[in-house]
Amino acid sequence: MPRLRVAVLAGGRSSEHDISLASARSVLESLDPERYEVVTVAIGRDGRWELGSGDGSVAETLPVPAANAPATLGSVDVVLPILHGPFGEDGTVQGLLELAGLPYVGAGVAASALCMDKDLFKKVLRDSGIPVARHVALREGDSAENPFGYPCFVKPARLGSSVGISKVHDESELEPALELAFRHDEKALVEEFLDGVEVEVGVLGNREPVASLPGQIVPLGHEWYDYESKYEEGGMDLLVPPPLPEQVIEDVQRVAVEAFRVTECEGMARVDCFVTGGDRVVVNELNTIPGFTSTSVYAKLFEASDVPYAELLQRLIALALERHERRAKLQF
Repeated sequence: MPRLRVAVLAGGRSSEHDISLASARSVLESLDPERYEVVTVAIGRDGRWELGSGDGSVAETLPVPAANAPATLGSVDVVLPILHGPFGEDGTVQGLLELAGLPYVGAGVAASALCMDKDLFKKVLRDSGIPVARHVALREGDSAENPFGYPCFVKPARLGSSVGISKVHDESELEPALELAFRHDEKALVEEFLDGVEVEVGVLGNREPVASLPGQIVPLGHEWYDYESKYEEGGMDLLVPPPLPEQVIEDVQRVAVEAFRVTECEGMARVDCFVTGGDRVVVNELNTIPGFTSTSVYAKLFEASDVPYAELLQRLIALALERHERRAKLQF
């Protein structure tokens, strides 16, 4: 069989640019060279694109204009958009790939956009009977509103990696927290504080998704699972499986798969939940392109579920090709 030509998209315009580069490097190191011919498409912070060699190097300064991108993408068999946050995880790049008629790993345009917007995501899950934290959405110019008491959380509606998020302990911290959130997005969420066990679970598949073993997040030296605890060495522990009753673990997996289904995700996702009151599973958010280094939570969860990192990549590529073939039969 000839090798598949795979393009790995990395970088991007969002504040999660560096995280994307780290994820992409791990992917490049783990793709089997006997199966795949790999090229990189590095996207600079200014939105410019550059075709790389696929040898694991990803440039920081990208002088090639975006007009060159379609020719680059048009010559590959499948695309791995290893991009986090806006302009990558929110349906924008997915729309470009749909227009180009290219198979790509991960959620489609609508699911990507929906899951990126935590306000809309919670409304869809709530309407589908899946428990989520209560919240209000505010836009710049709205009066500060917190009907949930303290502590609470304030976050940008459409960002990830805990960027711009604040744990608010009293009324004096509410306005500054909203100001920080509005630096990153025109819409912000004020969300109730959930006192429970923070658990994450990976989901893999298209029409028949499966859940990994869950893992409990234990921040070390941090009050909550903020940016530093996510990305600093020794900032957190991941307990797989979590010290929860077997029935609760099964409930977490079931709810995660259901959230994946109702948002019409495909390929992959990491679903972040809280277990409150000992047995109630509440969904916090769903990440359609989770951190993807070999030591990231998503990869660790599937490693513990007997799906090694290299195999995980192979399955994701196969899922992308299966979806593309399935949708090619539709008449638009």
